[in-house]
Amino acid sequence: MDLSLCKGKTILSVMIDSKKPDHVDRLRAQWAEQRPDIDTSPMAVLGRINRIAHLTGPAILASMQKHGLDRGEFDVLATLRRSGPPFTLSPTNLYTSLMLSSGGLSNRLNRMEQKGFIQRSDNKTDGRSQLVSLSEKGLIMVDEAFEADMSLELDMLSGLDETEFKQAEAALRMLCQSIEAALSKR
Repeated sequence: MDLSLCKGKTILSVMIDSKKPDHVDRLRAQWAEQRPDIDTSPMAVLGRINRIAHLTGPAILASMQKHGLDRGEFDVLATLRRSGPPFTLSPTNLYTSLMLSSGGLSNRLNRMEQKGFIQRSDNKTDGRSQLVSLSEKGLIMVDEAFEADMSLELDMLSGLDETEFKQAEAALRMLCQSIEAALSKR
């Protein structure tokens, strides 16, 4: 193990052996024995992405729950926060950004308003709708939860040096663009 300095914080990082077989390698080996006729190379990338999501998801959710939020609530608060002052969006802008149905968002907003995280007000430019705004409590909550989440995720990535991090970032960006392009053709 080595101690690394990252953004003024000392973090504990473990030495990673990129040649050592991992969970996905073991799955692919099993498939190679059982179905050698099928190319499992996509698992080398997408299988690892799924594995990473499976490993990181519970820790990220637990971090949000420490702040009294579930994942959906955090997503709404974060979307409002990222929009900048006055931290207000129409429900249409919210559900488009969050990829939710309007009904699903409405139920979530009702719960969040009851908890005091958001406020709804009449839309002066469109009398048929309301605007959704972060409350002071919601602003404090999302700022604290986001800071804790980024700290957690930074710790999760501490096994990568700066060059490896940038390489992973670039490769994942290209992968995301490739998948978006492939799916848009369907």
